[in-house]
Amino acid sequence: MKPESLYLTIINNLCDGVYFVDTERRITFWNKAAEDITGYKEEEIVGHFCQDNLLNHIDRDGQPLCVVGCPLYTTIIDGIQRQAKVYLRHKDGHRVPVLVNIFPFVENDKIIGAIEIFTPSSPIVYEDTLIENLSYLAMHDQLTGAANRRKMESYIQYRLHEMKRFQSKFCIIFWDLDDFSNFNNTYGHEAGDEVLKSVTKSISRSARKNDLIGRWGGEEFIGVYEIQNDYEATLIAEKIRVLVAGSGILYKGENLSVTASFGVTVAREDDTIETVVERADVLMYQSKKNNKNCVTSDI
Repeated sequence: MKPESLYLTIINNLCDGVYFVDTERRITFWNKAAEDITGYKEEEIVGHFCQDNLLNHIDRDGQPLCVVGCPLYTTIIDGIQRQAKVYLRHKDGHRVPVLVNIFPFVENDKIIGAIEIFTPSSPIVYEDTLIENLSYLAMHDQLTGAANRRKMESYIQYRLHEMKRFQSKFCIIFWDLDDFSNFNNTYGHEAGDEVLKSVTKSISRSARKNDLIGRWGGEEFIGVYEIQNDYEATLIAEKIRVLVAGSGILYKGENLSVTASFGVTVAREDDTIETVVERADVLMYQSKKNNKNCVTSDI
């Protein structure tokens, strides 16, 4: 028997799931145990990318790993072996706790992918709805339903990694509702909460697949938008500005609305979460000084 056939026979008779991804996280190998543990056959998985989220890995806190920090992706970048306890989603919908071991695959001193070996860590399975609800609560603002600051920071970090590896452009748009303290003092916090929800709903419905909008704190919001050209960032911000000004509520027989001031910047190769957000924040405050309800950009 040839060594390749012998190795393949051994791998396909392991009790542990094994799969291989290339540097773009495309799955190119899926063993028999992986089929048994996940319910997905080889032909249903091979060729898909990890970020397609068929397995939708989450950690013990309910955080989606493809968004907040994929250990497989990190190993491809730095070549460090990793181990983690995660929950994968079975094809039937329930959650399966597994222990994963991740190794870089190196050929001619170059990382060409990674191998993940995963083992069920308990016979217990968890209903998908329970874990999904915990994940939602951990990563979303309770009032508006938008992503919370924790999720936004994680997503920005993810996009920075993607930009450095694949040169994918994105911009940060930071906005703050104008004179919102006065609004609350005049109409009450209940009306203020309803306006926050109305504004968030209007903006979220206009977001694309790879965009993410979140509440940064109080009346401050932040958006991460995928772009092809720098000039698109300002156009997106202007669109949001119009949406905010055009959103409102009918409260005790009165139509109420607010405006917002915006700061826009495009992420750079040397950026961190702190630098790119601070730049957008400073630009937003320039809009506050320029009669509010406007967009200021460094593009």
